[in-house]
Amino acid sequence: MNGLVKRLGVLALLALCMQTAGAQAVYPNRPIKLIVPFPAGGGTDIVGRIISQKFAAELNQTIVIDNKSGAAGMIGADLAAKAAPDGYTLLLSTNSTHVLGPLLNPATPFNPTKDFSPIGYAAQSPSMMIVPLTSPAKTVKEFIELAKQQPGKLNFGSAGTGGIPHLSGERFQALAGIKLTHVPYKGTALAMPDLMAGRLDVLFDSFSSAYPHVRDGKVRALGISATERSALVPDVPLISQDLPGFVSLTWFGVFGPAGLAPEIVSTLNQALNKALKDPAVVQQLAGVGIEAVGGSAADFTQKIAEDTARWSKVIKDANITIQ
Repeated sequence: MNGLVKRLGVLALLALCMQTAGAQAVYPNRPIKLIVPFPAGGGTDIVGRIISQKFAAELNQTIVIDNKSGAAGMIGADLAAKAAPDGYTLLLSTNSTHVLGPLLNPATPFNPTKDFSPIGYAAQSPSMMIVPLTSPAKTVKEFIELAKQQPGKLNFGSAGTGGIPHLSGERFQALAGIKLTHVPYKGTALAMPDLMAGRLDVLFDSFSSAYPHVRDGKVRALGISATERSALVPDVPLISQDLPGFVSLTWFGVFGPAGLAPEIVSTLNQALNKALKDPAVVQQLAGVGIEAVGGSAADFTQKIAEDTARWSKVIKDANITIQ
């Protein structure tokens, strides 16, 4: 009798262990925090809020967006890097935190390669090359010819040293064989009045920022830095048509901390890709000049490496440093 009781006890314990293991294997079984390392209302926040609802539905779990802004995105990204690798703290960030910042700032508090698990390339947005309405240049080719006639006399604005608008201008002049003078601002919103007034000659602004001014006829768009034309401005050509090789994209991607289990990465990647194929998500992103992309975690890792190589060369060749 005692032996039977012991055997029943062992079987009950095994059953309990199996149930516990099974419960632990279910992911996700509680809300997920998605850190956005930039302020609410900004481009990254907009992308996060557009995709998170469908992303959450695919995971059958709640996703809570947590804006942790500061230090050009580094504060929020660092918090995500140091989170427990259990899949319940994720990061939606851009090449600002994972490419440009680390390339320009040796004091970056994390390693963008070693401290994160790439999950998926969510979306991308090009820059728009815009000039004052009074500019004699009507095309990219005409602008290049104008700049060659006046070496160093034409200027370009940016949102500050080391950002995409600055590096886009540096890459443009290197490929075109021209010399422009860089004028940094604390954000392209502050540069826009000077561009409209003709005090700036050109600005490589984010699509979402430049589009309203182009649409309202306040500035002229010469081209976009994408690989395909935009449905929002179908008459604006690609810059690469007149300047082969010129592509400049701001990307948005989802990361987890380093050490995230492969099965969790797979679950998140599949859900993210399904969300990015949802017609409503695609339409909402396109409405602000952003393209839904998707792909595997390996694809995302490769894209980060390619982007790092591209901007590393620009930074090195232009000898760009942040004081």
